[in-house]
Amino acid sequence: MAYSSGLLAIAVASLQQAPPVVVPAAPGAAQGIGQTAEPPIVSDSEFDKALPPLSNDIKAPLEPMIPVPVTTTGVPVAPQPTTPAVTGVPVATTPAPTIPADLNQPLPPLASFDTAPLVDVAVKDEKAPAIRYETVIRGLDPLKLTAQFNGLSALKGGKGKAPNGTVIAARGREDEQLAIRLMKSLGYYDGTAVSTIETVPNDKTRVKAIVSATPGKQYKLGTIVVKANPTIPPTLIRDALPLKVGEPIEAVRIQGAEANVALTLPQNGYPFAKVGDRDILLDDLAGTGDYTLPVEVGARSSFGTVTTEGRLAFGADHVRVLQRFKAGELYDNRKVDDLRAALVATGLFSTVSVEPKPTGNINPDGTEQVNLLVEQERGKYRSLAVSGGYSTGQGARVEGSFTHRNLWSPEGALIATAVGGTQEQGLSGTFRRSNAGKRDRTVTLTAAVDHTNYDAFNAFTATLSGRISYDSTPLWQKKFTYAYGFEVVGTNESVYDFARGDRRRATYFIAALPGQVQFDRSDSLLNPTKGYRLKLSVSPETSVRGSISPYARTLIEASAYYPVGEKFVIAGRLRAGAIAGIERDDLAPSRRYYGGGGGSVRGYGYQRLGPLDPQGNPVGGRSLNEFALEARYRFGNYGIVPFIDGGNAYTSVLPKGSDLRFGAGIGGRFYTNFGPLRVDVATPLNPRKGDGKVALYISIGQAF
Repeated sequence: MAYSSGLLAIAVASLQQAPPVVVPAAPGAAQGIGQTAEPPIVSDSEFDKALPPLSNDIKAPLEPMIPVPVTTTGVPVAPQPTTPAVTGVPVATTPAPTIPADLNQPLPPLASFDTAPLVDVAVKDEKAPAIRYETVIRGLDPLKLTAQFNGLSALKGGKGKAPNGTVIAARGREDEQLAIRLMKSLGYYDGTAVSTIETVPNDKTRVKAIVSATPGKQYKLGTIVVKANPTIPPTLIRDALPLKVGEPIEAVRIQGAEANVALTLPQNGYPFAKVGDRDILLDDLAGTGDYTLPVEVGARSSFGTVTTEGRLAFGADHVRVLQRFKAGELYDNRKVDDLRAALVATGLFSTVSVEPKPTGNINPDGTEQVNLLVEQERGKYRSLAVSGGYSTGQGARVEGSFTHRNLWSPEGALIATAVGGTQEQGLSGTFRRSNAGKRDRTVTLTAAVDHTNYDAFNAFTATLSGRISYDSTPLWQKKFTYAYGFEVVGTNESVYDFARGDRRRATYFIAALPGQVQFDRSDSLLNPTKGYRLKLSVSPETSVRGSISPYARTLIEASAYYPVGEKFVIAGRLRAGAIAGIERDDLAPSRRYYGGGGGSVRGYGYQRLGPLDPQGNPVGGRSLNEFALEARYRFGNYGIVPFIDGGNAYTSVLPKGSDLRFGAGIGGRFYTNFGPLRVDVATPLNPRKGDGKVALYISIGQAF
């Protein structure tokens, strides 16, 4: 007989609750012998008819289940007999349950639930005492890793204080991993580290955090294998990888060696070379590691053409003026970097980049032609600048300028300058063409009017000058520079007439061909700390004042810088000048040599050194000598500079060693990203009548 599990459960429940029914047993039933089969309670056909029809749709919803009613105490209610069974046995049925109203309601949508995680808000009790701890590192001193560990340590970073012991333990676990990483960086791959916390006797608020490191054995390089295509020369990569068998597997050394490969290949004709990921296979028994480095060499290449795109400041023709290589030369990444630096030095771009581009064209020598793409984004061409300073004898001086750096492309600039001061006023306009037909060559043409009123002379001057130069800039300092040009000057100046015994005004017309050369091996233009400089200036001139008087002005200068440690620099300067071919009184006062001032002998007023007239005013000379010695001490962004200067100007053609005037003082420096701000205070050591007791100088840059 077949039963439905649901019907069987109902039957069992009814039998448990209904009154017992006694059915007479057939004879022999107890022994199971001669037993007559009882008729079924429910026939198979009746059972099958009672089953609900089944659907072939497996996705159809299930029939609702009728819940069993329960009492208020949670005990199930037994079903009661209601209808007699077919065979006379009552069958228990379940009365229709009463379903709570809230169960009939649909479930709320998932989006309505608040899924925000609970926030663990730590309540800070400011009265709770902090635990102070001492950090002890063991085992890293022999490896010289203690200083590096201290700089990265979580325990050290906590500055010996934590809210509780759990935090100290967590920091200790971080430092365990730090110690292991540091040991591995030196080849100690079996190194272990353990952190412990020890209490300090008689002090519950202090503990000792100890990190103990055990390095184990140090692994050495076993074999060194480079997987790469052949290069020219064949040993190019291996020579650039300074690793040897038997050396410790030190991370910094290996990374540096790989970086050298990545740097060397583009410098030797392989612009697209790539260094892959290294593989080091360790041998625990031998204590060695087999090192393998894959390298994608790429095609050996030569320079091709240069193209440019973007918002252009100038075209490809002017870019080719700046490059220091020719088409067909073997590719060298240093020359590409040099071109990028030259483009930046123009000051015309907000962004500029230079990238090699393969062409697939093969040259007769077997190299691939690589073109350079210059992507430009021109910047702002116009700028305003203001500078100022003060010095005893020269007074206060402020200079402002407006510059349009690309008014006449390429690199044709217009500069308008105005000078205002207590003793100087002037206006000037300058046309400047940078990189004029040749890299680093500058052509300037200047027209200026100026009024100066110093103790030595009072002059109204008009000047027209031109100059071709190869100059240094703060961004692009050069070892060798030169300049040559012309000057046409008309000046009306006050001059002391010794024959008349009084000052008078005189007009001079001067034509000059000035030139200079400089050899610079210093490390900075505005703040040199080592190296030296040599400079020679020569200017053949003629003065037209009734008659033509040709002469020559010469000046030679040398300076040297010697570092003593990291913060101390000894700096010295020598200067000598001479004017030959003309008498002093036939020279315009503004063309004579004078000593004294912030760039000369400090302690004396501007142009105050040299011969004086009977009124005590300087009249200048035909020769000059000077020296200066400084001790520059720097601490952070500040510096102190004690100094001593000496020198004088002379009537004679050549300078003398006698009658030197000395000045001494101390200066302060404030170092900025564009150069030091200088403030010097000096006093004359052997003053003459009329010389001041103290002189002050303020400017940008070192004195020399």
